[in-house]
Amino acid sequence: MFVRSLAALALWISLPVAACAQAPDIIRPEVVATYPHDTNAFTQGLFIHDGQLFESTGQVGQSSLRRVALETGRVEQSVAIAPPIFGEGSARIGDEIFMLSWVSERGFVFDAETFEQVDSFTYPGEGWGLTYDGNHLILSDGTPELRFLDPETMTLSHSINVTLNGRAVRRLNELEWVDGMIWANIWETRSIVRIDPETGIVDAMIDLSALVPPSVAGRRDAVANGIAWNAATGQIYVTGKLWPILYEIRLPDSDPD
Repeated sequence: MFVRSLAALALWISLPVAACAQAPDIIRPEVVATYPHDTNAFTQGLFIHDGQLFESTGQVGQSSLRRVALETGRVEQSVAIAPPIFGEGSARIGDEIFMLSWVSERGFVFDAETFEQVDSFTYPGEGWGLTYDGNHLILSDGTPELRFLDPETMTLSHSINVTLNGRAVRRLNELEWVDGMIWANIWETRSIVRIDPETGIVDAMIDLSALVPPSVAGRRDAVANGIAWNAATGQIYVTGKLWPILYEIRLPDSDPD
């Protein structure tokens, strides 16, 4: 694994680097295809619905919800999130898109077709990543805890603590439900952890270090963030904040069909 990423991940789970040698297998994904990505997009959330790519972005005054043409990277539809809100993760349920904010303890619900805001909700603490498992919205807040929320009431159903070798994993960021597992970017690393939603145990780490575009390799804020799974086809896409590229990837041990 890339040394900088390994060292950073070891820091977030409060382990010495050497201890990570016993961690679950590190998987280096294969690149299937590349697509343009808006270099002004501070990517916070990414998902695919009916073959369409949706993205939520952050930074105060630059936060937005977008529908993006996958092949060209062109923003086809967007709504700005007004200051002082710092946009965060997003997920779709039916005809609605749910989106978090970072420290405002407030989320938004948009009509998925018009992007008109139709509702809002509150939650305690920070909001980082958001995904949907078919029953619950799953929220990350930078701690080892993932919260499972009832999407009807936005109340807490239950939570899990994410661990690697029995030690807590912090800085869980963008989330994606991928074939029955939770994938999470780890903030300020080039790693994705794959999490069992029942136990919180990390069973694999996906190393994105080879995918970091050279143009942003030295930027501390341009980290890997953004995972989208097309449930209909099995395709997986990843990108990063301010990255010029969105990648379609596959895991070496996965079925290419």
